Amino acid sequence: MSAPDKQLPLVFDAPRRGLPATHLADLDRAGRRDVVVELGEPAFRADQLSRHYFARLATDSATMTDLPVASRERLAGALLPELARPLRDVDCDGGATRKTLWRAADGTLTESVLMRYPDRATVCISSQAGCGMACPFCATGQAGLTRNLSTAEIVDQVRAAAAAMRDGELPGGPGRLSNVVFMGMGEPLANYRRVLDAVRRITAPCPDGLGLSQRSVTVSTVGLVPAIRKLAGEDLGVTLAVSLHTPDDALRDTLVPVNTRWPVAEVLDAARHYADTTGRRVSIEYALIRDVNDQPWRADLLGSLLRHHLGALVHVNLIPLNPTPGSEWDASPKPVEREFVRRVRGAGVGCTVRDTRGQEIAAACGQLAGTEQ
Repeated sequence: MSAPDKQLPLVFDAPRRGLPATHLADLDRAGRRDVVVELGEPAFRADQLSRHYFARLATDSATMTDLPVASRERLAGALLPELARPLRDVDCDGGATRKTLWRAADGTLTESVLMRYPDRATVCISSQAGCGMACPFCATGQAGLTRNLSTAEIVDQVRAAAAAMRDGELPGGPGRLSNVVFMGMGEPLANYRRVLDAVRRITAPCPDGLGLSQRSVTVSTVGLVPAIRKLAGEDLGVTLAVSLHTPDDALRDTLVPVNTRWPVAEVLDAARHYADTTGRRVSIEYALIRDVNDQPWRADLLGSLLRHHLGALVHVNLIPLNPTPGSEWDASPKPVEREFVRRVRGAGVGCTVRDTRGQEIAAACGQLAGTEQ
């Protein structure tokens, strides 16, 4: 049963839409120290401020009592601008899943979802406001692209989720955020530099970042081949997730329009390059859609292609479609889903069905923002 929406106070309006003011999470340590020195403060103040943000997960300068009052206000004004405020929280699963709609200073709307499981806590974050990939079954794709998020706007979704877990805001008492997935609004690799910088902030030890393991971070893509190959050379250990959704080019040209530029074989070859370079198994995301991509022959073809291109370095995450209001797309029946899994596994490829959470709170990316707009 879904809990009622918790309406939060309306936030500030601004006429322009664009990247926010520079925040300390946008900068590396040297960059933060340069700003602090330009303000007439000793360089070590940058590390103090960073520890408050990355280790204590604090954004309110009034709590930073190890800084002189005058310095505190000056530093926070320069390096901790307000990025976004929560416009609405909606929860379900007895409170274990919480979706937040964020509104930035320019009015841009984005979403994140925090999910608590018995053995982990995962936050699904956005990298763009909207999305330009135009996948017809996705609420975000239907909305189009508003803008890229800044590095700090991406990182701050993770910081907020970590603070919520620490403070016991979800049932189960205080806990620790363990996983981050770039599977919210947007195509992460279309905002490549800021996403890459955000990953480094999320995984760097304090005072340079939040200190999560790279292996606990997943970056998804619909298959931007040059960016996948570039990511392979970044010396990162994050998991690559490829949103494939069908193994045949004829249908994928419709479901994932970027396929007309980089077809299935090229995407899988790039994924293999990533796996070979990093030693990390690639995740294949497959939203199962009734009577569209759930046929037994497509399961057989998927298993065969993945076995050929990726061997043992692949796992399929089958996703029961979370339909959007008024959409012609719907989830496949459970018997069809089970047969699909059986056939993919029969080809020697690991395949599991993703735990579907939050359908009653519009947890598919873009649904809550679309409703608000």
